[in-house]
Amino acid sequence: MTYHGAVKVGGPPDVRELAHLIITKVAVGPYDNNAYLLRCRATDEQLLIDAAADAPVLLETVGDELETVVTTHRHHDHWGALAEVVATTGARTAAGEHDAEGIDVPTELLLADGDRLRVGDVELTVRHLVGHTPGAIVLIYDDPQGHPHVFTGDCLFPGGVGNTWGDPEAFRTLYRDVTEKIFDALPDEAWVYPGHGNDTTLGTERPHLAEWHDRGW
Repeated sequence: MTYHGAVKVGGPPDVRELAHLIITKVAVGPYDNNAYLLRCRATDEQLLIDAAADAPVLLETVGDELETVVTTHRHHDHWGALAEVVATTGARTAAGEHDAEGIDVPTELLLADGDRLRVGDVELTVRHLVGHTPGAIVLIYDDPQGHPHVFTGDCLFPGGVGNTWGDPEAFRTLYRDVTEKIFDALPDEAWVYPGHGNDTTLGTERPHLAEWHDRGW
């Protein structure tokens, strides 16, 4: 079956099967948050991105074993179910080093720009993007047998960067980091998995960068 990434709260997850990694996307909670379960094919080790809400749904998606939960940023809608998921699975917690203080559940692994994070035999690269929050992070899986896969939290969506609430400096830093660390570093084929809503690709969004800059959001 073809992965499409268009999931709805209360609906089934969507699953993308890559050569080395299986990605499961599920929508949860009152803010239509996306959570992503990554499973290494070789080891069955699992990593969850954003235990956002609806712990029973997330735990059903995870199954028996979960090694790590990564929180992309400090906003509560992205970690509302974190305490229950961690208590049930014993998974370690990870988040950006500059956002961990804003997450009520203690962070065991502090992540910095350029860090490498493993899920089994699969390696993810951490990029720190400033603007939506001080310490938001993006995770990049550079598939050796395909294109990159980018889990952007609330830093990049179809149609623009994340909300900076009318703060010109926050927009400037977020636009800069998204441009330099994502668009300048990755090809058009890179697939974007955002914190809310449907997926996109860098090629789809790249022609609009100047428009985003000019409008300031």
